Amino acid sequence: MIVLRSVIFSLFLLFFTALYATLSALTFPFKRETRYTLIATYWARSVIWAAKVICGIRYRVEGWDNIPHHGVIFLAKHQSRWETIVLPSLVPLLCFVYKRELHWLPFFGWGIALCGMIPIDRGSGKEALAQVVKDGGARLREGWNVVLFPEGTRTMPGQRRRFKIGGAHLAVNTNTPIVPIAHNAGDFWPKGRFLKRPGEISLIFGPPIAPGNMTPEELNNQAEAWVEAEMRRRFPHQYQAGVAE
Repeated sequence: MIVLRSVIFSLFLLFFTALYATLSALTFPFKRETRYTLIATYWARSVIWAAKVICGIRYRVEGWDNIPHHGVIFLAKHQSRWETIVLPSLVPLLCFVYKRELHWLPFFGWGIALCGMIPIDRGSGKEALAQVVKDGGARLREGWNVVLFPEGTRTMPGQRRRFKIGGAHLAVNTNTPIVPIAHNAGDFWPKGRFLKRPGEISLIFGPPIAPGNMTPEELNNQAEAWVEAEMRRRFPHQYQAGVAE
């Protein structure tokens, strides 16, 4: 049954993404905010709905009160594609920082390229960091929220990668609070796996961390410490499975 559900969901995702990517081309003359609302938001909500109905992947959110009304930087644990889809379905005007190679993905990459987000060359080092600060700052001033996956790539449950510092640099340079995010999406929609397992994902928004007088390194360490401590506290089974960090 899990195999059949996963096949049906994959076919739905392929068809629906192609449809919305095609429709996104028609929104090109509109403002960035309008394109995001019409395309990204409804696409994401539809995919999350399909994951629930077809694959049995439910979710619950904790820490809503920790999110300021606008102008916040999210630093999220990155275990799955699920969190990249659920966040724009929940948070208005959400701008992702992502590797620009995603633009080469048929349909999906073309769609996000029209949403005015921040593609970077991860191999360019300081240039990529400067772009995050420049473009991310512009989006924040326009009333958008920015999300980064500081681990840089998806990890298996129980694995840990050191947080990259781009999000903390952006926060310090713009005096914007960071909201860390923990979740266990990898238990049900794991990296590199075709099969999707039914179950309930917990998505936890942590307390906002104001930059204050902290350096980017100090701020980054504080956000990482909260995420990793929350992951071990809430999802200890991931770390008891014997997966090496």
